[in-house]
Amino acid sequence: MAFRRRNKSYPFFSQEFLIQNHADIVFSLVIFILIGLMFEATAKTAILFIQPQYNISTLTPDGEVSLYHYGWKDCATVLFYLFITIILHAVVQEYILDKVNRRLHLSKSKNTKFNESGQLCVFYLVSSFWSLYILATEGYLLHPSSLWENYPHSHLRFQVKFFYLTQLAYWFHALPELYFQKVRKEEIPRQLKYIGLYLSHILAAYLLNFTRVGLVLLFLQYLSEMGFHLSRLFYFIDETHHKMFDMWSVGFVLTRMVILTVMFLAVGFGLARSENQMLDWEMGNFNTLSIRLLVLLLVCSTQSWLLWKFFRFQLRRTREYRLEQARKRAAAKQQTPRAPKRDSVGHHENGVLKAENGTSPRLKKLKSP
Repeated sequence: MAFRRRNKSYPFFSQEFLIQNHADIVFSLVIFILIGLMFEATAKTAILFIQPQYNISTLTPDGEVSLYHYGWKDCATVLFYLFITIILHAVVQEYILDKVNRRLHLSKSKNTKFNESGQLCVFYLVSSFWSLYILATEGYLLHPSSLWENYPHSHLRFQVKFFYLTQLAYWFHALPELYFQKVRKEEIPRQLKYIGLYLSHILAAYLLNFTRVGLVLLFLQYLSEMGFHLSRLFYFIDETHHKMFDMWSVGFVLTRMVILTVMFLAVGFGLARSENQMLDWEMGNFNTLSIRLLVLLLVCSTQSWLLWKFFRFQLRRTREYRLEQARKRAAAKQQTPRAPKRDSVGHHENGVLKAENGTSPRLKKLKSP
């Protein structure tokens, strides 16, 4: 199964061979794990990679329900879905983005940004709808107080745990993709920065059992980021298209405000009123003053940093626009031609008076007395 067109063959185990065929190699590993399900001796090990672990059956008024908590075996599940994400990344790149790039004829720098926005736009679109579906089916939208009530939320439904595992798999997969996509050295620090921010926030929500609040924050963040990358895709298709950036700018600021409001409401006020505020590793209770302050500091500092970068970019853009407009006005004044002053009768040429039409005016003859 080939994901990329081979224009040139490279020696085995070389760097270029690995980059060109990484999706096929990962696909072979996935097939190898799936084949392990067919044999009794390896089925238990293979299921460790495919299915989320640590399930507990509990009785509810609706019947028997399987709930999950986290453990070290989740690393194997994240690794397997990291492989799946690498394959899906290659499929989107080969069968969607590369075909669009060949039609647009973008420059190398714009091509890189187009691929980045295309990949992230697909991920944000799927994740935002998925998180919204979970919020609606779990009842968190209709009952906001459920975000902090009955904490700790150490037992998760299958869809909630699987969502967090796939989120971790995607952002961990972004690290080797920096190598596979041959990202420029100048771009690596920027991408490592936002990959690290996503991983730190998702891991904090998953390990500290703040999964309900984390779902809301991820939905808001993904919705805002999807608007930005959609605007950038439309800009690359038509460079005169700027209206979506203006709409995204308003939505970006509103999203920061809503995220900060939800955090202070759920963590700063909701969990602070809880009766059980003792650290308990076995029960998964991390509702202590120091941990709440640490979580609030992490989220608030990130949102403040994003707002600072946004306003600084907007101010620089406004300053550059004003300088450009002033430069254009100055150039237009210099290029405006001045009309030459001429006599009302004509002009002199070689000492002879010429009329406006180029002929010499006739001299009036004096009448003899």
